[in-house]
Parts: sequence; C-alpha cells; structure tokens
Amino acid sequence: MDNDCVAYARASLAQARAVRLRKKRLQARQRAHQTDGQAFGNVAAPQPKARRPRQSATQQAGSLAEDLAAEYLLKAGLRVVARNLRKRTGEIDLVCLDGGTLVFVEVRQRGTGRFGGAAASVNRHKRQRLMRTAALLLADAARRWTNGKAASCRFDVVTLEPEGINWLRNAFAVE
Repeated sequence: MDNDCVAYARASLAQARAVRLRKKRLQARQRAHQTDGQAFGNVAAPQPKARRPRQSATQQAGSLAEDLAAEYLLKAGLRVVARNLRKRTGEIDLVCLDGGTLVFVEVRQRGTGRFGGAAASVNRHKRQRLMRTAALLLADAARRWTNGKAASCRFDVVTLEPEGINWLRNAFAVE
C-alpha cells in the first residue's frame, strides 16, 4: 500500500468512529429525556435550563458592561423594559422608560481614553444606524410599553471607562 491509501484508510476509520460516537451520544440524550418524563409520573418533568450561547471574551465584557449600565439606569429611576433588540439595521442595547419617554440606550466601553474614549466611538454612522433601528422598533415599542400611545423618544449613551460610568442624556437628536 502506498502512503495515499494508508492515509485514506485511517481517515475512513476515524470518520466511522466519529459517526458511532455521535449516535451513542444522541441515544443517551434520548434515553435521558424518556426517563425524566417517567420518573415524575403526572407531574411535568423539569425543563432544561436555557443555555447562554458561548461568548468570546469581548462579548462577555460587552454583556457585563450592559449589566452595569442597566443597574446604573435603574438606580437613576429609569425602568429597563428590553435589552439587545435586533433588527436588520442593527441592535439597540437597552430600551428604558423615563416617565412617558421611551429611551434608546447605546452602551459603550473602553479600557483606555486613547482615541477619544467611549463617547467618541458613537460616530455619525453609528448614530444613523441606531436611528434606523429605533424607527423600525418604535411602533412595536409604543404598543408594548406605552399602551399604544405615541411616545416621545430620546437617545442616550452610557459610557464605561476606567474613570467610571458616564450617562449622556439626549446624546444626539434625530437628524
């Protein structure tokens, strides 16, 4: 046998082994689900815990920053009604209610003040994207959180930098 045939045979064996292992795992999961329902009789089986998707270190830092910003805004008297609302045009980090005003909040974090800091990273392109996304969400948001009344809205930016948290109310207006 030449080297190509040996390599092909080894690859085929490894692939077959991987397929068998996947089937075994699937069968084990199916058995676990079946026994859960039987063990509890008429009582509903406990639901599996929702798994958070795996996040990179940068995404974990962003989630932590959003948690800190939401906590800061709650202490300031705003009510956080939604997080990470996505549309095809972009994402709004936090949606809050400040009295009757709907507040779309962008959270930015920087480890250093170089290059203008966190507030400077909300440039014209980012502001336009936020406004387009908010426009798509506005009708649904008014129906959900202001009882269908036309709500005024504003755009705030919360920055997290080594110096601390900074809340820029009405950071920019619709152009």
